[in-house]
Amino acid sequence: MPSTTSSGASRRAHHDRPETERAFRHLAGLPPGLERELLCEELVAAWLPMAHRIAYTFRNRGENLDDLRQVAAMGLVKAVNRYEPGRGAFESYAVPTITGELRRHFRDHTWDVRVPRRVQELRNRIRYARRELTQTPGSPEPTAAQLAAHTGLTTQEVHDGLEALDAYQSLSLDADMHTASDDGYHLADTLGAPDPGYDLVIDRQTAREGLRHLPEREQTILYLRFFRGMTQSGIAEQLGLSQMHVSRLITKSCSQVRAEAMGVAP
Repeated sequence: MPSTTSSGASRRAHHDRPETERAFRHLAGLPPGLERELLCEELVAAWLPMAHRIAYTFRNRGENLDDLRQVAAMGLVKAVNRYEPGRGAFESYAVPTITGELRRHFRDHTWDVRVPRRVQELRNRIRYARRELTQTPGSPEPTAAQLAAHTGLTTQEVHDGLEALDAYQSLSLDADMHTASDDGYHLADTLGAPDPGYDLVIDRQTAREGLRHLPEREQTILYLRFFRGMTQSGIAEQLGLSQMHVSRLITKSCSQVRAEAMGVAP
């Protein structure tokens, strides 16, 4: 079995482009088995520095470099097993394979909140466009309109892509928020809390039409009971009715108002 450690490779052991053409040609003719597996392992080990170099270009994106190297190594294994020597140099096939594996890793595994693939693709287009528009030193940050003109996207699509640029990781609600003053606060302190007043407004608006359709006496009884806070006995005394009669009228009126609000027959 030919070895990848030829004289040329040994002289360039530090380089990440080893001489492996003969080994790949030999691999192409091997059937599945132990010899093929061992040669694949040798080729992966020879090209692993290149995979690590590609993984390094994806650093500073919120993912551990060791994890990225493992993902790149997986892409390299796929490239070694699928490469056909007659279709060009191995590197020209391996680089996009490894890069694609890393991008899929970010796309599928590193988002704290899952976003649609369309938004992820917008994010990538916006990131590349910003890089192209700021290649000249001192170039100002491009506006949304400039990004839209450069990419052919709409302004709304640009805004969606910009929002997704920093959307890989979410912050804990307990995260400290620092200000110019000494008084710190948590992210949760900036969020609103449920306000029961909104529910009350909705309930009143929903019940309004049903209340209008009640007879005047029943409207008065409900007003005194629920808006003035009077007891049933107090209402009965004021209107000259029995307390039991007031109770029945309240139950009947509430059922009618509720049924009308729900859109069903009482």
